Amino acid sequence: MTELPDGWSVRRPTLDDSPAILALVHASDIAAVGYPDYTSEEVREALTEPNTDLERDVWVVLDAGGRIVGWTYPGNATGENRDFIEVYVWPGDGLPAMRPLLELMLARVDERKIKFGHRTYEVRAGAVPSETAYIDLLTEHGFAFLKQHARMQIPLSGVPAEAPAPPSGVTLRTVRADDEDDLRAFHSVIERAFLDSDHRSASFDSWRQQVADDPAPVFDEWFVAEVDGVVAGVLESSYDEDSGEGWVKRLAVLGSYRKRGLGEALLRRAFAAYAAKGRDKAGLGVDMENPTQAARLYLAVGMKPLYEANIYQKWI
Repeated sequence: MTELPDGWSVRRPTLDDSPAILALVHASDIAAVGYPDYTSEEVREALTEPNTDLERDVWVVLDAGGRIVGWTYPGNATGENRDFIEVYVWPGDGLPAMRPLLELMLARVDERKIKFGHRTYEVRAGAVPSETAYIDLLTEHGFAFLKQHARMQIPLSGVPAEAPAPPSGVTLRTVRADDEDDLRAFHSVIERAFLDSDHRSASFDSWRQQVADDPAPVFDEWFVAEVDGVVAGVLESSYDEDSGEGWVKRLAVLGSYRKRGLGEALLRRAFAAYAAKGRDKAGLGVDMENPTQAARLYLAVGMKPLYEANIYQKWI
């Protein structure tokens, strides 16, 4: 590993470090896109995701004063042959942590490939185009541009608390959070709808555990679209109090039920629910190469891209 400056150190984080990690990521966000775009819920998810071991997979760097100025972690909830890695450093004075953290993570990814039983392993990383130092470092380590994601948002001022009626024959309702069969149907739609995309599947048990680990799931903002009694579309929301933004975590419609207005109906139902709770905006992330052309739907309902992030890839 490249040496850190005198007095700096590297260690494993704990969940108690979450506030300091969030402050670091917010500083990085502000430098890259002009405002904080990461939540305490996302920090918790990153540190507790299945197949992420705080004792083996995650590091933070502390400067000479003991401040957390760097953080890296991988994501691979399913154990399939792909890690998505993140490296955050404090803008400016945290830059000396970037190379050591990336080197630590790439060495660990090679071990994770073996741990998960794969001969070849894909590694992905994301960067906003303005993050040139990180992009140059990724390129130096063999990463190449793959595609772009977009962060989209819509203001909710003027959105009525009552959603428009869904298309004829479609019934919208909230998920039955205390009904295991309904949760299984909800999860099944997510998995089946994204078979033709870049989505990495997750078993029901793994997904269910992530839901159980959420300290405050907003099940009244999880919506189901039924057609003739069949669960044909779902929308999963999450919420972070600090951001005041309703977040569309997943929107999925089965292939045989697409182009019938289910996706739009679910979105508008979610927007109305967020507005009724006083949220001032709604957001989501979208793969710009998604074969369902989801970005067109989001633009059609009034969402606008805030920024785009490049995705880079290498194979081990």
